[in-house]
Parts: sequence; structure tokens; C-alpha cells
Amino acid sequence: MRFLLIFAAGAMLAAVTASPAGSVDKWRADYEASLKAPDGWLSVAGLMWLHAGENTIQLPNHKTAVLNFDNGKVIFQKRQLKPDADTVKIGDVSMTVIERGGKTGIRLRDPNAETRRDFTGCKWFPAKTEWRISAQWIPYPKPKTIAITNILGMTDQEPSPGYAQFTVQGKQYRLEPVIDDGELFFMFKDSTSGKSTYGAGRFLYAPLPKTDRVELDFNKAHNPPCAFTAFATCPLPPKQNILPVVIEAGEKSYASH
Repeated sequence: MRFLLIFAAGAMLAAVTASPAGSVDKWRADYEASLKAPDGWLSVAGLMWLHAGENTIQLPNHKTAVLNFDNGKVIFQKRQLKPDADTVKIGDVSMTVIERGGKTGIRLRDPNAETRRDFTGCKWFPAKTEWRISAQWIPYPKPKTIAITNILGMTDQEPSPGYAQFTVQGKQYRLEPVIDDGELFFMFKDSTSGKSTYGAGRFLYAPLPKTDRVELDFNKAHNPPCAFTAFATCPLPPKQNILPVVIEAGEKSYASH
């Protein structure tokens, strides 16, 4: 699925999300390391949408690449590039094909990108046990389709397997996820959004529930890639995941973006 595996290191994030209690500091360190990796989100240096025919891509290293886009196929030097799978390197710069909302584009990564060079580090609320919530998991009889719109205004219909219901300060709330890389993927906003946390909302992963409970560890709530680069296509929280509650847990706004 393409949601947080718009993250270059999304698989790494998915793996550490399910880490045991008491490892929030390690999870956060691993998360920041994935951002700073040579192919992490801080290295993203461009996004170009393709038109039919020949496309000349200007690369950050002052070189160019010519790709042909015909009948949904992207061809570079007689090689077909598969979306979100094949990567081509030209010097230090890499190109990956992505598909979003019926459009096809090229995402560029450059380990020398300014966003990576000038990264100032993530900021976090102190980890607190009360934000590690055991929520009730209520599955749908069959997956329900929900509209997910990304930051560019493109909307996809995605299946949701159910919802997590939990209580904060005596009031009941719910969050509706989609599935990403075998985990529950929650996109949410709360009353800190646009203040102490990123305005477009945050992401949270949880293991697929095996019982009627699911753990929501808001200490691991983190910013979408759009908090760090202008060249991401982050999904936005659906309206049902905009919560009128203050969740002072997880990642704060990134100071330099």
C-alpha cells in the first residue's frame, strides 16, 4: 500500500512501531535515523508529474534525465520503471516513479539536499504512560470504504477494517484507520494541530488487533513527511479523525518547516 510507504524507510517505521513497552526513546531514535538516512525523507529534492511523450527531468546535480511516458509506462534508457519499486541512480541522485490520484510522477532524492544538510532534529513531548492507551477495537462486518485526500487535493477511496474507541479525560473518542504494510495506520488531528504540533495532522501506527483491544501509543505519534519536505504527497486525516481533544504526546512541529 502507498500511504506511509511514501516513506522511504516506512518498513523500518512499521517494524519499530510494535516495539515493547519502555522503548519509546529507542523508537524515536530509530524514527529520526530513518529521516536522516541517505534515502530518507530529508533527502527528497523534487517531484515532477509526467506528461505523455518525452519528459526531460532537471536533476539537482545539474544533469538531466529523459524519460518517456506512454500508455501508463515510464521508460528510461529502454528500461520500464515500476511505480514505488524501481529506482534509478544518476550520480548521487536517485529517481523513483510514483502514482498518486491517477497521475504519474518522478520523485528525486539527493543525499546532499538542503533539507538533510540543515536538519535540526525532531522535537517531542515527554513520553507518558497515560498516552499509551488500550482502546476497544470494533471491526466492521466487511471493510468500509473511506475517502482519503492528500495534501495535493487528490482523493482515493480506501478500505478501513474498523475503528478504535478510547477515552481521554472522561470523554469517548474514536479513530478510523486504513491498512498500511500489515498494520493499522491512523491519520489524525487534535486540538494541538497548528499550535504545538504540525498543522496538517500526525500519523500513528498500531499492530493489527488479535483481540477486541488495540494499543494506541500516542507517544509514537509522528509528523507526516510533508512536515519536512515540500515534495511529499501526504494523506490528510479524514474528517472523522479530527478530534476535539488535546493530545500532548508524540512529535511536535518541526521548527524549520
